[in-house]
Amino acid sequence: MSTGFSSSSSRFADYFVICGLDTESGLEPDELSGENFEQSPLRRTFKSKVLAHYPDNVEWNPFDQDAVGMLCMPKGLSFRTQTDIREPQFHSFIITREDGSRTYGFALTFFEEVTSKQICSAMQTLYHMHNAEQYDILHTPPTPRSPEDTRSTPQQLHAAPCLSRLQRFNSYDISRDTLYVSKCICLITPMAFAQACRRVLEQLHQAVTSPQPPPLPLESYVYNVLYEVPLPPAGRSLKFLGVYGPVVCQRPSTAELPLFDFPLQEVFELLGVENVLQLFTCALLEIQILLYSQHYQRLMTVAESITALMFPFQWQHVYVPILPASLLHFLDAPVPYLMGLHSNGQDDRTKLELPQEANLCFVDIDNHFIELPEDLPQFPNKLEFIQEISEVLLAFGVSSEANPQCSEGLGKLRGFRSGDMASDKRNGNLAGSPLNSYLLRENQTIARLQALVKRTGVSMDTVSFAPDLIEYDSKVQCDEEEMKMHQLNIRVREVFANRFTQMFSDYEVFVIQSSQDKESWFSNRDQMQNFDKASFLSDQPEPYLPFLSRFLETQMFASFIDSKILCHDDEDKEHTLRVFDSRVDKIRMLNVRTPTLRTSMYQKCTNIDEAEKAIEMRLCKIDHTALHPHLLDMKIGQGRYEPGFFPRLQSDVLSSGPTSNKWAKRSAPAQWRRKDRQKQHAEHLYLDNDQREKYIQEARNLGTTLRQPKLSNLSPSVIAQTNWKFVEGLLKECRNKTKRMLVEKMGREAVELGHGEVSITGVEENTLIASLCDLLERIWSHGLQVKQGKSALWSHLLHYQESKEKRDATPAGLGPPGNRRKSDAGCAMPPLKVSLIQDMRHIQNISEIKTDVGKARAWVRLSMEKKLLSRHLKHLLSEHELTKKLYKRYAFLRCDDEKEQFLYHLLSFNAVDYFCFTNVFTTIMIPYHVVIIPSKKLGGSMFTANPWVCVSGELAETGVLQVPKNTLEITFECQNLGKLTTVQMGHDNSGLYAKWLVECVMVRNGITGHTYKFPCGRWLGKGVDDGSLERILVGELVTSMENEDRMCRTPPTQQSPGMMRRFVTISPNKLNTGQIQEGVGEAINGIVKHFHKPEKERGSLTLLLCGEYGLVWALEQVFQHGFKSPRLFKNVFIWDFLEKAQVYFESAEQSQVTQDENWQMRVRHFCHFMRAINSTPRNIGKDGKFQMLVCLGARDHLLHHWIALLAECPITAQMYEDMALLKDHSLVNSLIRVLQTLQEFNITLEASLVKGIGI
Repeated sequence: MSTGFSSSSSRFADYFVICGLDTESGLEPDELSGENFEQSPLRRTFKSKVLAHYPDNVEWNPFDQDAVGMLCMPKGLSFRTQTDIREPQFHSFIITREDGSRTYGFALTFFEEVTSKQICSAMQTLYHMHNAEQYDILHTPPTPRSPEDTRSTPQQLHAAPCLSRLQRFNSYDISRDTLYVSKCICLITPMAFAQACRRVLEQLHQAVTSPQPPPLPLESYVYNVLYEVPLPPAGRSLKFLGVYGPVVCQRPSTAELPLFDFPLQEVFELLGVENVLQLFTCALLEIQILLYSQHYQRLMTVAESITALMFPFQWQHVYVPILPASLLHFLDAPVPYLMGLHSNGQDDRTKLELPQEANLCFVDIDNHFIELPEDLPQFPNKLEFIQEISEVLLAFGVSSEANPQCSEGLGKLRGFRSGDMASDKRNGNLAGSPLNSYLLRENQTIARLQALVKRTGVSMDTVSFAPDLIEYDSKVQCDEEEMKMHQLNIRVREVFANRFTQMFSDYEVFVIQSSQDKESWFSNRDQMQNFDKASFLSDQPEPYLPFLSRFLETQMFASFIDSKILCHDDEDKEHTLRVFDSRVDKIRMLNVRTPTLRTSMYQKCTNIDEAEKAIEMRLCKIDHTALHPHLLDMKIGQGRYEPGFFPRLQSDVLSSGPTSNKWAKRSAPAQWRRKDRQKQHAEHLYLDNDQREKYIQEARNLGTTLRQPKLSNLSPSVIAQTNWKFVEGLLKECRNKTKRMLVEKMGREAVELGHGEVSITGVEENTLIASLCDLLERIWSHGLQVKQGKSALWSHLLHYQESKEKRDATPAGLGPPGNRRKSDAGCAMPPLKVSLIQDMRHIQNISEIKTDVGKARAWVRLSMEKKLLSRHLKHLLSEHELTKKLYKRYAFLRCDDEKEQFLYHLLSFNAVDYFCFTNVFTTIMIPYHVVIIPSKKLGGSMFTANPWVCVSGELAETGVLQVPKNTLEITFECQNLGKLTTVQMGHDNSGLYAKWLVECVMVRNGITGHTYKFPCGRWLGKGVDDGSLERILVGELVTSMENEDRMCRTPPTQQSPGMMRRFVTISPNKLNTGQIQEGVGEAINGIVKHFHKPEKERGSLTLLLCGEYGLVWALEQVFQHGFKSPRLFKNVFIWDFLEKAQVYFESAEQSQVTQDENWQMRVRHFCHFMRAINSTPRNIGKDGKFQMLVCLGARDHLLHHWIALLAECPITAQMYEDMALLKDHSLVNSLIRVLQTLQEFNITLEASLVKGIGI
C-alpha cells in the first residue's frame, strides 16, 4: 500500500472526534453488526453515532463520517451495569483512501452512566421481552413419544431455578441497577504517533473523571493539540503538554527506517518468534491473512508490525486491520488481503465460517496459534534468523516463545498438559519463559536452535531473563517503558531489514531498465519484464529458491522494482527506496562480494547501535517544544461540565485555528515548512509529489483496485459493484498469469529450438503453477453459498462427481462414447477416453495426497499436463443447475462472459507441454501400456521366439518384462518412471523362425495419457542385419496432432531417434566432409548446451548421444566416409574395422614397437574397452557395440584420443579410400579439437546404455 498522507497537513492532529449514544434517536439495534437477538439486551450491540467532531472539515483530509464512526466503535454501543468491568480501552485504526494514502485514528473507549430515563426504560422493556422468550423456550414440553415420556423429568423440574439464575446473571432492573454506555474520544492524525495520542486521550479522560477539575477548560487542550502542536520535522523530536504532563514524540530522519510506533514486544509475546516469522513469510508471499482477536488494538498492532517489518517492500492489497462487523461479506474477497476480525471471546475457531481457506493464514492472536496454508516455503536461513531475533528479545527480558501470561487466554491454556502442547502442531511455540522447559526439548526447531547457540558459545540454560540488561539513560525525556519500546522496536526492525539488504544486495544488476519514456513504459507495462528473475535466481543458494522464486512473483516485489525503474536519480527516489539503496551500497563496500557468489552464509545485523543512538539522542535533547495550552476566548459559563461525563465541546472556539500561527514563525529557522522541503513530511510515509506514484499504482492495478472496502453506504448496489470489481480483477489476473506462464514456457521452448536465451528454471515453473492453483481456488471461493471443506474447487468437483455417478449408472462413468482424443498411436494403441471423473479417480487413488487442497492442486497439474484443464472446467461449469445451487448470483462462475473469457485464457496452455504432474508426484504408482509393432511387410506372424522389453525413464526403470508373443502387448503398474527415455527390447532366439523385423515400440502412461514412440526399423536375429538379438531404442513423446496413418507405413525412410544408421557399402555416401563436420559440431553443441542449463531444466542426454543426429550418428558418418566397398552383397560394419584395429594394436604392443608412453596408454584404454564390449553377455549386435563404445568414450573423455590413434593406424590405410575424412590430417585435427570440448563435462550414462559392462 503506497502509504502516503496529504503533505498539506503539517499539524499533529487533523480532528478530535466524540462518538457514542445519541439520546435523540434512542436505542437502534445494529443489525449490520450481525449480533443475534437470542443474546440478552446487555450483550447486544446498538448503533453508535459521531456526536461531534472538531473542526468541521480540513481540506487536505475531508472528514469521512461513516468510516470514522464505524472504526471508532466497530461493534457499535455496548451497555454495562455496575457489576460489570468497565475499564477504558484504547485502540487505533487506519483509513485507506482511494489513492492509497492513509489516515490514522486513535480511540479511547470508556463507559459513562446513562442519565436518559427513556433509554433506561427502553432497556428494561427489552429485558421483559427477552425473559418472556427465554421462559417460553425453557418451558415448552417435548412432544411425548410414549406414555412413559409424559412424566415430568428431573431436568424440567430444574428449569425454573435455572431461569431465575439466568435473569440474575446479566439482567437489568431499573430500580436496582445503574446502566452504563460506551463512549469514545478519538484523534485523527496524518502520522501514526500511537504512544503520544494514547497519552493525550488518557489525560483528557482522566480530566473528566478525576475529582478536581483540570487546570484549564478541556477546549484549551483540544485546541492546542489540533492547532498549536506541529508534526515533528524528520529527524527531530517534539514535546508538548497534555492535561497532566508532557507528551514527547520523535520522528526518524530521512536516512533511518520509517516511523513505527507500535510495540513489537507485544507481538512476539502473543505469538512467539517462530509464528511471527511464519506469518511474516505468508505476508511476503501475499497469501490471504486473517487475524482474529477480541482486542482491537492487538489486531492493529500485529497488522502494522508485520507490514512494517517488510521494509523495503509494501503490502499492495486489501488492508483492513479492523474489519467492522457490517463488512463481514468482505471476507469473500478473492484477492490477497490482510484483515483483522474481532472475536467476541466466546466463539470457538471451529464456529467461524470462512469463505475460503485453501490459501489462508489464520492467526488466533489470543490463543497464540496460527494455521498455515499448505506448501509454505521456508524463509531463507530461518533458524539463524530466529536465533538472531531471540537474542535481541532476550536482552530485553522477552521470551522468544509465545507467552500466555500476557493474555487473558491463560485460563484456557492452564488445562493443557505440556505433553499435549508439544504434540499440538498448531501451537508452534506455546511455552512459558524458561528456555529449557520440557516443551522446548520436545520441539525440534528449538532443539536445532539450541545446538546452533551452543556453537556460538552461549549456553541457553544460563541465560536469565533479566529485564535490566539494557541500561536506561536518566536524561531521556520520555518514560522508561516507552524508551524500552523504541529500543526493542528499532533493534528487531534492523535485524529484519538486514535480511533483505543481504538477500537483495545485488538486485540492481538484474533490474531491466526501460529505454522508453514514462508514458510509453506505462502503457506497455503489462507486457514488460522489469527484473531478470532467472539470472537472479541462478545466483542464489539452493535452499533460498523455493521462497525467492515465489516472492519474485508478488505484486510488492514488482512495485518495488517499478519504483526503482521510475526514479533515475537519488532526488527522485521515494524514501524507502533511498534508505534501502544506501544500505545496499554500504554492504557492497564492506563485502565487495562478486555478484555470482552463491553463499548462504548468515550475516548478522551490524548497524543496530547506530540506529538506537539516533533515537536516544532525539529523546535526550528535545528539538522543538510546542506552545503550551492556554485560555481561549470563551464566553462566561462556557467550558463547565458535569464531572464523570465527557461533554460536547464549544464548537465555535474549536472550528478554526489561530490566524497568525506562532509556532510556524518560531520554527522557521529550521526551514522545514519551506515548499521545496515539503517532500520531507512524506519521507516516512513513502509519498512523492511527482506523478510517479500514480504511474506505479495504475501500472500495478492488476485486480487490486480495492485497497479497503468503502466504509459508508452499504446498499446492495455498492456490494454488487464491489463484487463486480472483483470479477473484473480476477479475469485480469487470469489473463496476466496465463500470458506470463506461456511467455516463460514458450521462451524456453524457443531456446531449445535455438532462438533467444533461456529465462525460466524448474523452481520458477513450479511457482507459476502453484500461483495458478491459488488463483483457481480464489475464483472458486468467490460468491459461494455454503462453504464445504478447505478447497472450494475440490468441493465443486466432488458435487459434480456425485451427480454424474447418480446419473450414469454405467460402469466407470467414462463420459459419452466417441469422446476419445485422436492420436497417432492409431490402430496400435487406441487413445485414452477423455474423462473428468476418471482424472478425479486417479487423484483420489493416490494415497500420498491427504488434503482437499492437495487433491485440487494435483488435479489441476494433471489436467494441465494432459492439456485438458480448460476442457474439464468447461464440463464442470456446464452443469448449470449445480453451479446455481452452489454459488450466489454475483459469483465469478455465474458471470457468463467473464467465465467464457477465463476458459479461453486457460485454453492457451494447450500450446505448450507441461510435465507438472509427472515431475512432482515422483513416488506414485502408474499403469503403463506397451505395444510392439512388427513390420507389416515381412511376416512377423511366423515369429517363434519370446520377446521381452525393459522401459527406462528419467526417474527409474522397470527391469525385464516378458511380452506374450501372440498379442505383443503388455500392461503393468510400477512407480512413476518420469519422462520415458529408452526401451531395451530383444528376444530369446528360440524356435524355428527367430528373426524379427520390428518397426517401433509404443509406451503409454495410463494416468497422464502421454504416449512415447521408440522407432527401430531393424532386424533382431542371428545371421540377419548385424546379428543383434537386442536393441536399445531412444524414444520421443508423440504429439496428438500427428497424422493418424503414420503408423501403418513400412519402416520410415528418414530414420528416427535411437536407430543405428545402416551402412550398406554398395550405396555411395550421401554426405560430403563439410556436412559431416557440421553434423559432429551440432551433436557436440547439443551436449554443451545441455550442460549449460540449470540441472532441473535439462532434457534427455541419451537422446543427444544416441538419438537422431546425436553423437553416435555423427561419428558413424565420420567412419563411414570413404569406407572401401568389399564384395557385392556383403555388409561390412564399422565394428569390423575397429576389431581389426584392435588386433593390430595388440600385436604392435607385444612386438615392442617403440612408441611413446602416451601412445601406449591410449592403446591400452582402447583395447580394454573393445574387449569388455565384445565379452558382454548381451546380444546387442555390431551397431549396438559401436554405440556402447562411443557412449563410454564420451563418458571417460577418451574419444579424441581414439580418433587420433585410428587415423594413424595402418588398418585405416587398407580399409579407406584416399579421399576419406580419416586420411585428411587437417580434418582429423579439427575433429579432435571439437571432441575435446566434452572434457569439461561430467557425463553420466543411463544404466540401459551400459548394462553388462563392468568398466
